[in-house]
Amino acid sequence: MTPPTIETSRLRLRAPRLADKADHVAMWADARVTRFIGGAPRPEDVSWGKFLAAAGLWPVMGYGYWVFADPVSDRLLGMGGLSYFARGVPLLEGVPEAGWAFDADHWGMGLATEAMGAVLAWADRNLDAPEVRCIINPGHGASESVAAKLGFTRIGHHVMEPDPVNVYARARKA
Repeated sequence: MTPPTIETSRLRLRAPRLADKADHVAMWADARVTRFIGGAPRPEDVSWGKFLAAAGLWPVMGYGYWVFADPVSDRLLGMGGLSYFARGVPLLEGVPEAGWAFDADHWGMGLATEAMGAVLAWADRNLDAPEVRCIINPGHGASESVAAKLGFTRIGHHVMEPDPVNVYARARKA
């Protein structure tokens, strides 16, 4: 299975491509982006491996990550969607996990809420999952705000060495 293309008012959610490599690697090399996601800029090989792993979710899980692209240039601005990464977090087992990230030049514009709203609408129509969950590092106010706008509520806490995370859930919308 490959991801469907979804158009929003300001984004194109589409399948990852080899042409996205440079933008993806640059995004994850930025300490601003990784401050609350992993804590340190990623080397190119780690970033590329995670890109490939995210793309590989679709044929295995029937859901996965999209590239969040500019609809005019088709350039990668961010990436996210639904995952199962076997993180060892009991509250994530058996449910799709939402995740999102944008390059720092595109923060504060409501793009994460727009992109993930489209992802969750797709999930509500296409997945047989009673809810979607996500994890957010405590203090990551921007992601906490996005999660709240999308209907997520905090259901628990877990320590993913070395960092604690809060776990949020959002019930499927009929």
